[in-house]
Amino acid sequence: MKNKENTLIHKTLFPFLLKITIWLLLFPLFFVLVPFLIRHSDFQWLYDFSPKIYEGAIHLFIFCFQHSSVKIYGLFFWLFGLIFLVYRTFKKIFSYVSAISSASQNLLKKEVDYIKLPPELEDLQAKLNHLKREAEKNEQKALESEQKKNDLIVYLAHDLKTPLTSMIGYLSLLDEIKDMPKKQREKYISVALNKSYRLEELINELFDIARFNSATIVLEKEEINLTLMLEQIIDDFYPILTENNKEIKLKYTKKILIEGDPDKLARVFGNLIKNAISYSKDRFIKMNVEASNQLVTITICNKGKKIPPEKLKKLFEKFYRVDEARTSKTGGSGLGLAIAKEIVELHGGTIEATSDEVYTKFIVHLPIKHIK
Repeated sequence: MKNKENTLIHKTLFPFLLKITIWLLLFPLFFVLVPFLIRHSDFQWLYDFSPKIYEGAIHLFIFCFQHSSVKIYGLFFWLFGLIFLVYRTFKKIFSYVSAISSASQNLLKKEVDYIKLPPELEDLQAKLNHLKREAEKNEQKALESEQKKNDLIVYLAHDLKTPLTSMIGYLSLLDEIKDMPKKQREKYISVALNKSYRLEELINELFDIARFNSATIVLEKEEINLTLMLEQIIDDFYPILTENNKEIKLKYTKKILIEGDPDKLARVFGNLIKNAISYSKDRFIKMNVEASNQLVTITICNKGKKIPPEKLKKLFEKFYRVDEARTSKTGGSGLGLAIAKEIVELHGGTIEATSDEVYTKFIVHLPIKHIK
């Protein structure tokens, strides 16, 4: 907006003010200063050049400034010129305003491909066209995100039926066959329990989608011992690690204190660890914590399939999943990394991902409060 104002000032108001100033000086110059100069100045140089011209000029000026009608006509001409100058200038300003108003309306019109303004507003024209392109890109992204969300809800609704149908089937058998062998009964109970866990995961995904779209993330900050928090999160994953025959090796040299929301950050690192467990091809998952330049860097590294560059760029987009096929192991809402990115950025940090033929790494940078 400041650039728009500067353009109008430089191209319209400054020339207008200059013209007005010059025109305001014309009347006193010719009708006040000139007679004064004639009366009090020595024009000997003009007389020496031509006595006839000197005498003719003297008579002409005396005639003009001794007859009020000439002064009135001169004043009328001066006022008419001033009004005409103001009219022309404001007409140009209003034409600029009208052009900008029309251009602002065309920003959201899809049928208008290019916004055109007068040559004097070329800079503004370029910026408006840039804004139009960005608005179109954002609209397309929003439509794609909405479509992904709708597709995901359809998938989740379909997936909910599978574990629910299995649970009902096994529980019905347990209810009907009273004298079922103990070993078979235990097997059916175990299967029904696992299906109920899967059902819980799917329902949680639906809640995640609802929360992410209806509310903003609000932080409740406090001082956190980061290394201690990471140890506790890893301990919470012990049952899953054991079940998948995986192990997390946490490496750090100093205790690091940061200021943040412990619950939100626990969600970030919990999501990253869960991803590493799901996709790691090796038993060991590495987690390194390093401090430098008032920043702490947490790297979670696992051996796994290389993520293509085009997919790597989209990892932190909401509702995006690397695996298009949903499975109980890796299928998710596609919100985990998007939420993690938002939480990290709210803490003044950054999150990124790298992937090659051997390792996939998630790297989180957060501001440090204190190092022990």
